[in-house]
Amino acid sequence: MSDALHFASHRLQEIALVTMAIVYAFRIRWILKFPAGKERQAPTGTGSLKPRTSIIYSWFNIAQPWAMESTRTKFFLYAQFVVFHVGVVAAIGLSFVIPYGPGLLESPALMNIIRILCFAAFLVGILRIIRRVGSKPMRVISSPDDYFSLLLLTVWFFFAGLATPNNYTGGEFILMTYFWMTAFFLIYVPFSKISHYLYYPFTRFYLGKTLGRRGVYPMVKGHR
Repeated sequence: MSDALHFASHRLQEIALVTMAIVYAFRIRWILKFPAGKERQAPTGTGSLKPRTSIIYSWFNIAQPWAMESTRTKFFLYAQFVVFHVGVVAAIGLSFVIPYGPGLLESPALMNIIRILCFAAFLVGILRIIRRVGSKPMRVISSPDDYFSLLLLTVWFFFAGLATPNNYTGGEFILMTYFWMTAFFLIYVPFSKISHYLYYPFTRFYLGKTLGRRGVYPMVKGHR
């Protein structure tokens, strides 16, 4: 491993992670400065009146495609969502495995899983680009950051798949490109719309707490 590749796979990733952690710490501190709104509506539903139950249900709603009409009626898009985000986990995980867990690279099964997930996410990225460009409603609600982030992630998935052992022929070029893109991705994410996942626990917490107290969430089966 050359000095340049060692820097890209170790020090550069550490700098990127620390930068992202600092920005997120300020973001979370900023969020927690705002007082939560008080509930003014009396319980009106027939469901559970335990906010804790509703909060937990709300947090895990993302893993229940049958619970929302948007995912229940468009399961193929939900499947793309799952593959895309699992691919993110696999690609980021690879950036830790290569420099800090080289022993795991000797596992053909693990490398094949990571490779399949990254290339599957790459294909989903292509589909998402086509949908965002080809759909007029999607173009209307899209910002330059949406296009750039999606393109960045799609290309990053491709290089992550190539960076798995015994799967690249470009020598250090593939690895260098992958690690530099990973570092850029980690630094860029807190300033882009990709950082929406940071707000997910907070928004779902308040949604579950509010609607749970009203007794309308989760919905009781048999009621419209």
